[in-house]
Amino acid sequence: MSKPAGQVEGRTAGNASLQLGVDRSSPVPLYYQLSRQLEEAIEQGKLAPGSLLGNEIDLAGRLGLSRPTVRQAIQSLVDKGLLVRRRGVGTQVVHSQVKRPLELSSLYDDLETAGQRPATHVLHNTVEPASAEVAAMLGLAEGADVHRIERLRLAHDEPMAYLRNHLPVGLLPLETADLEATGLYKLMRNASVTLHSARQSVGARAATAEEAARLSESEGAPVLTMARTTFDDMGRAVEYGSHIYRASRYSFEFQLLVRS
Repeated sequence: MSKPAGQVEGRTAGNASLQLGVDRSSPVPLYYQLSRQLEEAIEQGKLAPGSLLGNEIDLAGRLGLSRPTVRQAIQSLVDKGLLVRRRGVGTQVVHSQVKRPLELSSLYDDLETAGQRPATHVLHNTVEPASAEVAAMLGLAEGADVHRIERLRLAHDEPMAYLRNHLPVGLLPLETADLEATGLYKLMRNASVTLHSARQSVGARAATAEEAARLSESEGAPVLTMARTTFDDMGRAVEYGSHIYRASRYSFEFQLLVRS
């Protein structure tokens, strides 16, 4: 099979092969072709955090591109926070941003699918009386017992999100060890809870001092917020989540359709 014009085999710091190529007949700018391939390699874990790209002159020579073109491609990823230039070290992969589709899936499943090595620290796992807000979301009487779990979700050992969930008592066992081993939705599916639909809102604001400390951000840093009530196939509310995500590491993706 012939290679596209300008295709070469690159090497990361971990000696994993990386195929890069540009199509000079395409109307897409060469720098953008290269930046997209590098971004996809980072998202797919082919360029892991800490990997070095090598110098611009070497990459330009191997791809048959000008140095300004390679510099522009790399700078676009630096601007996105995926790469960083370190004096005396070179251009290094920092992390990939998680792009989560707006569908009924859990953050754990999305991170695992993206090869992000998810991990969980359970901060609270208890039963308590439902507040007015939680009771309304779950269709319960105020003060009724609900299960509250609070977790810190990590990817590649870096904090990604702070997750607070409330569930009706008795819906399923919620052991701390299980919550740290896998995602909440997977535990629900294993307990024969059929997730059918959800009502969700997404927002953004500045992080409080406590939230910033948990997420390894500075106070006032932008965070994404999500509130979701999930229903089973009988129309019963089975989970209310109130989550906070690092805007520097996380984004939501929408698919928009033209209304006929």
